[in-house]
Amino acid sequence: MVVDTSGAGLRATRARIGTLGLIVAATLAACGGGRDDSESPAAAEGTRRQAQAVTAAQADASTAAAATSADTDAVRLANQASFGPTDALLSEIKTKGAVTWVKDQMAASSARYTSGGSDAIHKNTSETDFCSLPAQANNPNCWRDFYSSEPLIWDFYRNALGKSDQLRQRVALALQQIVVVSEVEISGTYGLRNYHNALLDNAFGNYRQVLKKTILSPVMGDYLNHVNNDKVAPNENFARELLQLFSLGTCKLNRNGRLTGGSCQPTYDNDKVREYAFALTGWTYPAGGATAWGCWPEGANCQYYGGDMAPAPALRNTDARTLLSGVSVPANATPQQAVELVLDSLMNHQNIGPFVGRRLIQQLVMSNPPTLYIDRVATAFNNGRYTASNGQVFGTGSKGDLAATVAAVLLDDEARSERLLRRYGGSLRPPVLLFTGVLRAMGGYTDGDPFSWWWGEELRQHLFRPPSVFNFYPPDYPVAGTQLVGPEFGIHNANAALERLNYLTYLFDWDGSDPNTSIPNATGTKVNLSKWAALADNPATLVDSLSMLALGKKLAAAPRTQVINAVAWWTPQTDSANWRTNRARAAAYLVFASPDYQVQR
Repeated sequence: MVVDTSGAGLRATRARIGTLGLIVAATLAACGGGRDDSESPAAAEGTRRQAQAVTAAQADASTAAAATSADTDAVRLANQASFGPTDALLSEIKTKGAVTWVKDQMAASSARYTSGGSDAIHKNTSETDFCSLPAQANNPNCWRDFYSSEPLIWDFYRNALGKSDQLRQRVALALQQIVVVSEVEISGTYGLRNYHNALLDNAFGNYRQVLKKTILSPVMGDYLNHVNNDKVAPNENFARELLQLFSLGTCKLNRNGRLTGGSCQPTYDNDKVREYAFALTGWTYPAGGATAWGCWPEGANCQYYGGDMAPAPALRNTDARTLLSGVSVPANATPQQAVELVLDSLMNHQNIGPFVGRRLIQQLVMSNPPTLYIDRVATAFNNGRYTASNGQVFGTGSKGDLAATVAAVLLDDEARSERLLRRYGGSLRPPVLLFTGVLRAMGGYTDGDPFSWWWGEELRQHLFRPPSVFNFYPPDYPVAGTQLVGPEFGIHNANAALERLNYLTYLFDWDGSDPNTSIPNATGTKVNLSKWAALADNPATLVDSLSMLALGKKLAAAPRTQVINAVAWWTPQTDSANWRTNRARAAAYLVFASPDYQVQR
């Protein structure tokens, strides 16, 4: 990297660094606030009347405000339901309206994970390690291609930037942060690919099917130790996380997400965890794997990730088991029967609607959803149906329908109202959405390479490698100095705030990355500043145009003036050859570094 030590470079850098204090202060307090839904009817009515009070003399101003509101809501929906706004996406949302756009997104063809090696790693009958076989002698990237999650990173970011099924991909990303597996513990690119393609497939299906695929996944079976489980003393790891993290949580919940009775009443105890562990015995890898030494234990298949786990009667504990929700597994039930009864017990439980609903709201809309919002989303989950304001119906009527649930999350007034979001909601933009959002807005492209071991590690969201089954951050991570939770603050600190700025510097000042020729179809990672440089003769127009795309509105008056002044510093006198491009760089850096962008509302 060449460091510019000229007066021009230092002055521009000082102008940019002035934004850092705003970012740190705002992001540490701007996760949004949960509200108490017990406000009086009179107060609520007063608020509604105040919001509706528009006189005839304000008609022209109202028309202009309505246009701005449409822009703001389109950007808001793009932030909630895609990997970031683009001009084309915002035009589509404004033309169709939120309801129709969401409906059409649910019908869009699905992106896929396709990169990486085959299942050959689990069909190796030689005593030689797979990557040491003669067939791999000329492949210095054998481990990366066949065992790691890096090929999934390439597909994820390419799809996030360029594929049209944005909402499906966002919901699959939300699901992968609920039913968590991690390459930190599991090796096998093709298996990870299968697992995450299943989440794409079921993003608008039914949560029961998501749980079933999770239970029967051999990748999950290895990750949480329930494949080939001991029928006499089963490992309880998966059973515990199935209850705690994937479906119900540890405390009984009302439909609105509040604790039943006002305090934590345990959803289950350790004896119940053991009952689930016993009930889920009797499963082995799917057929297809082979080793030089045969398969173990007796009655099991060799390690293989090509499909759902297979029943293994020899490994099954056939005693009767008592589960939650009044469901029991009778003696001598088959493994398949036991799984269906386990699913019945989870789907019939009072917790599952508010548990899943709150997690999806946090992933897509806000960190601290008010209880009435959770209640409405849980109702859609429980009923399997959601009716939008224009009469459009989402869902099949089966409990757990994710199309109905996602529609309820995104189309609720809490998600669509700027007033409610500003007063009660919002979330810190997670690193993955910072990575994609800036590139999409700036007409950029990527092959995904820098978002694994470089920026993914720097900002502690290296996809497909969460540090534990608890994901990159817990859903109830407390925001210091407040009574709020902010999941993304679990990986945010002063250093992370600086690294966010460094990522912008990497794109706008370092010109991103050139292609890594070892990656199939490598493109590098870069932004395109030409559109913005064409607006640079007028700094205010440039800044406002960027702000409308990134934020859906202009910056507030005081910071807008400061940003315009910083951008205007670049002139033909300060850099005769590149002043327009440098204005575009400075404007983009400062808009995307602003608290309005770093915190989603």
